[in-house]
Amino acid sequence: MTSNPFVGSEALASGLVRKHELRTRYRVVFPDVYVEKDTVLTMYTRAEAAWLWSHREGVIAGRTAAALHGAKWVDEDKPVEIMWRNARPPRGLHTSDSSLRRDEYGRHGDVQITTVVRTAFDVGRCASLDDAVANLDALGNATRFRAADVLDLAERHRGARRIRRLRTALELYDPRAESPRETWLRLLLIRAGYPRPRTQIPVLRADGRSKYYLDMGWEEQMVAVEYDGDHHRTDPSAMRTTSNARRNSPPSDGRSFGSSKAIVRPTSCGESTRPGHRDCCEIAESSKSVIWQQSRRQRTRARGVR
Repeated sequence: MTSNPFVGSEALASGLVRKHELRTRYRVVFPDVYVEKDTVLTMYTRAEAAWLWSHREGVIAGRTAAALHGAKWVDEDKPVEIMWRNARPPRGLHTSDSSLRRDEYGRHGDVQITTVVRTAFDVGRCASLDDAVANLDALGNATRFRAADVLDLAERHRGARRIRRLRTALELYDPRAESPRETWLRLLLIRAGYPRPRTQIPVLRADGRSKYYLDMGWEEQMVAVEYDGDHHRTDPSAMRTTSNARRNSPPSDGRSFGSSKAIVRPTSCGESTRPGHRDCCEIAESSKSVIWQQSRRQRTRARGVR
């Protein structure tokens, strides 16, 4: 037998296994869907098992589809999301009977899965705006989908739930964000009244050749903000190394960010996401004023007004 998920009744009917073998050598993932007992249940394995459970007719969707498209930070213990009409799915599955057009899904390996754009349409309509933006950022970091394409698809589904939430999330979407905590920090800064920061700012290391990327900031004003934490960087020694690089590295054009830089850690700011929560950012009000003044001047010059 294959190490992939399989339908037990089909294997019995074809004589590939006997009932005793099915009970002793394999384990149930979903009703009538089995894998070998020592199989590691990866996201893809569970998705394939879910698809088989749906009689090969369902479409993997939502955050499960995002993970299969390459998005990181997806909790593999969450139920597999599949578009399939079933009001009482087994444990470990979340079903939905959403409207889905033929050009909104395709094949990924052996399973049917929503396209990247359709996946963005789905994961960007969470109840929480912060979660919606984080989902879009993670998917965009892996696929670089265009917000305009998602908005075009949304026009097809004007009656879908939380369309307004999706549009707001797409306005805040940034595919350069490399972790949910970077997304959280960016939203925190915007809600605190700062202009939208640029993300992944390139800086030269001391050797003058290799580059390091600051999480976010305002390059013209030479103000940067970084998030350090176990959800963002998991290796403490690597965190110390990159922290030293930040202190000693000028921007890509040779200027120095100097002291106008904040390192935000979970020990200093906790997990709060309430609007207006600014104390963890540790950026001086004078920096905020400079950022706004220079941003206004740049917008004025762009309009041709002196």
